[in-house]
Amino acid sequence: MENEYLRTKKILIVEDDVSSRLYLNKILERTGASLLIACDGREAIAAAKANPDIDIILLDIQLPFIDGYGAAKIIREFRSDVIIIAQTAYSLLGDREKIIASGFDDYIVKPIFPQQLIEKLTNAVRRL
Repeated sequence: MENEYLRTKKILIVEDDVSSRLYLNKILERTGASLLIACDGREAIAAAKANPDIDIILLDIQLPFIDGYGAAKIIREFRSDVIIIAQTAYSLLGDREKIIASGFDDYIVKPIFPQQLIEKLTNAVRRL
């Protein structure tokens, strides 16, 4: 299921839950993209600094040490060009506005379905 838009991209998956991290990795490895993993907000920031060629960051909101909002804010200070997509279990009225205002380009609501995720990432890359 290689994806012509994603196969040349580098994606950072930031997820503290092991089973969710493995699930996302399994979905995205089939696209042909190069994948990196971080388990918390501090690791996400470090990975984004160490890998300036990251194209997309799939960033969980609920993370230890530094949450997704804080990590996105810090990453935006040195990487204004990277696509940051929030993954959240919450989908309340006003959440989208808060997420976008916090420096994210888009968001996806858990549970994440494979086709939905690939379409979301493909559309984000195509807008570049």
